[in-house]
Amino acid sequence: MSNNDANEVLRMVLIGPPGAGKGTQAPNLVEKFHAAHLATGDMLRSQVAQGTELGKEAKKIMDKGGLVSDDIMVNMIKSELSSDKCKRGFILDGFPRTIPQAKLLDKMLEEQDKPLQKAVELKIDDELLVSRITGRLVHPASGRSYHKSFNPPKVEGKDDVTGEDLVQRSDDNAEALKKRLGSYHDQTEPIVNYYKEKGIWAGVDASQNPAKVWGDIIKCLGFNA
Repeated sequence: MSNNDANEVLRMVLIGPPGAGKGTQAPNLVEKFHAAHLATGDMLRSQVAQGTELGKEAKKIMDKGGLVSDDIMVNMIKSELSSDKCKRGFILDGFPRTIPQAKLLDKMLEEQDKPLQKAVELKIDDELLVSRITGRLVHPASGRSYHKSFNPPKVEGKDDVTGEDLVQRSDDNAEALKKRLGSYHDQTEPIVNYYKEKGIWAGVDASQNPAKVWGDIIKCLGFNA
């Protein structure tokens, strides 16, 4: 991406462990680039709610407690790419989580002539994440996230935009987080090397304050903050 083409379409993956700040930074990227935030859970819920073929298939699997297949997820992303909201590009969040998923995604995006430009990793120590995540608050309808200490809402317990109540997710506790971090390190960290080899990886120190992290992400993408 270049500084002199502010209209350039954004195509990126946001990688990072739970609590690294993806939920804080993704809305900033959406606002700046008018790109779509494609988060795994949101896409699944949207397709199920719309009753699409993929949604019906995914619901059957999820109702049995199974994991939705990589093929279904990639086809959901493909389906989203054809919608108007992806005209200015996309920010993938929560997918891919494994190297086979990353390869499948690349194949589909290349067939669509929409290859990834950047894979930005938000890097942070596990110990810091535990203290961070136990103070996290989420606005369920939009996915906007806050933190009691690091990124508090303007009014305590209320979403800045809608004024609706914020909640603490049931899995935002130290024990659950350590399990999630274990699977993140095992499964997802290897895709960092995959994207490094492709030459599109960039790392950002996510332990800094959100404004500094945002500035570093913009620099990674080749823009001035």
